[in-house]
Amino acid sequence: MKKWKSLWLVFAIAIIAILGACNAKDKPESAAQGEKVEPSQAEKSEITIENNGTTQVYTEAPKKAISLNQHVTEIMLALGLEDSMVGTAYLDDKIYEPLQAAYDKVPVLAKQYPSKEQVIDAEADFLFGGWKSAFGEKGVGTQEELEALGIHTYLHTASSMTNPTLEDIFTDIRNIAKIFRVEDRGDALIAQMTKDVEAVRAKLPQNGEELRVLVFDSGDKDVFTAGQNFMNELVTIAGGKNIFGDVESGWTTVSKEDVVERNPEVVVVIDYGETKAEQKMNFLKNDPALKEMEAVKNERFVILPLSAASEGVRAAEAIQILAKGFYPENF
Repeated sequence: MKKWKSLWLVFAIAIIAILGACNAKDKPESAAQGEKVEPSQAEKSEITIENNGTTQVYTEAPKKAISLNQHVTEIMLALGLEDSMVGTAYLDDKIYEPLQAAYDKVPVLAKQYPSKEQVIDAEADFLFGGWKSAFGEKGVGTQEELEALGIHTYLHTASSMTNPTLEDIFTDIRNIAKIFRVEDRGDALIAQMTKDVEAVRAKLPQNGEELRVLVFDSGDKDVFTAGQNFMNELVTIAGGKNIFGDVESGWTTVSKEDVVERNPEVVVVIDYGETKAEQKMNFLKNDPALKEMEAVKNERFVILPLSAASEGVRAAEAIQILAKGFYPENF
């Protein structure tokens, strides 16, 4: 009996030794020796980003980020950064459906911009603003003020320039991916967006003709429309011609007479806020001047959510919505 007990003891010790060796083999050398695993060189590297006249130096990826406008919130979520976020704010309309589950994981701090106190209470280390107003008088504070509090900031460049392009959005995506050390995710997102846009372009008519397009945001006495903002880029890629694309400003106000004279064939209705798209279309149909436009007479309207019209990850989807509305026979 003692002999069998001795044999079992030897066998058990051998098994423990083998398992221990396998576990040590599967771990990094330093971990197997009980040492702390050091971060990779990429994680340790110092990153400098020039943004909106400020220089931001990152020694590590932010861990408590807050996004201050919907289209930049969606960029963060599309990069899979929800676990690095402690808040979002300023939702224009419904969050992009593929990102809803990720969005639900992040606290909503305010309907519009959060206060500086809320930002400090959340112990934020990074703020991502979509519009200049985020860091303006009615926003959270200037980038310089926030930097003095130890909070990094990034203003979405594509939303802060005249005549932004898809490539400008891609530059912002690359910068955010770089700041958070997820460059591979940024490259993958840009590649998918590019592929989706090219798929739409391939279906557009190749005869060189462009539909005359009015972007209708709002207006009663005058018309608030798109000049050289991102809508101009979206309309152009979708095969249309923004009738006020020659105006050197972003959103701009024009007279009804000027709109009627340029006689759009299609009206893109921007949908957001309390005045719904259906109400805007009814206004156009009943306005004494605007109802004379070819687009209104033929009831050629395309509805586009404001969040899709912004410089974000919905650009490809926005182009598809516009292209289908412009050339339904091709889709």
